[in-house]
Amino acid sequence: MARVLIPIAPGSEELEAVTIIDLLRRAEIEVVVAGLQSGPVTCSRQTVIIPDADLDAVLAQDFDMIVLPGGLPGAQHLWEHQALLQRLQQQAENGGEVAAICAAPRVLAEADLLAGRRATSFPGFLDNLDDKAPAEYLEAPVVEDGNIITSRGPGTAMDFALTLIERLTDRTTRDEVEGRLQRPA
Repeated sequence: MARVLIPIAPGSEELEAVTIIDLLRRAEIEVVVAGLQSGPVTCSRQTVIIPDADLDAVLAQDFDMIVLPGGLPGAQHLWEHQALLQRLQQQAENGGEVAAICAAPRVLAEADLLAGRRATSFPGFLDNLDDKAPAEYLEAPVVEDGNIITSRGPGTAMDFALTLIERLTDRTTRDEVEGRLQRPA
């Protein structure tokens, strides 16, 4: 069974986080939701999520994928967390999957993972990266480039999560999960 880490911080976008968590668990993927701080996390629209673990306690564990929800100031808290940036670098260098949506592709840029790669984000979050090499910015709902997957925002969260399912399992599992959602064709 695939194992996924989803870090969240105060101000994370709950629609993205919950959509990703829910759909991955529907696909029987093990999901560890880890809070940047101990205890409940209040998200960007005041929804409270209770993480499974503290981020620092699980960063050294093995995961098939690390997925970052966006939202502000949640994504900024993530890109300021040096241990997370180092763990993302390690994950990518070892061939593990790394994914981010909305403002969170900026976290990947801060970890120097987007240089010369194709990526997307919420508009503006991959602009003005100071000393960081830029990505090739695309306006597609979901962009896959090797082991890096990015997406645009809350409106693309379901497509993003379904893409993650397919990457972690197979097309059949993705289709089964999507079929049970009753999404229009």
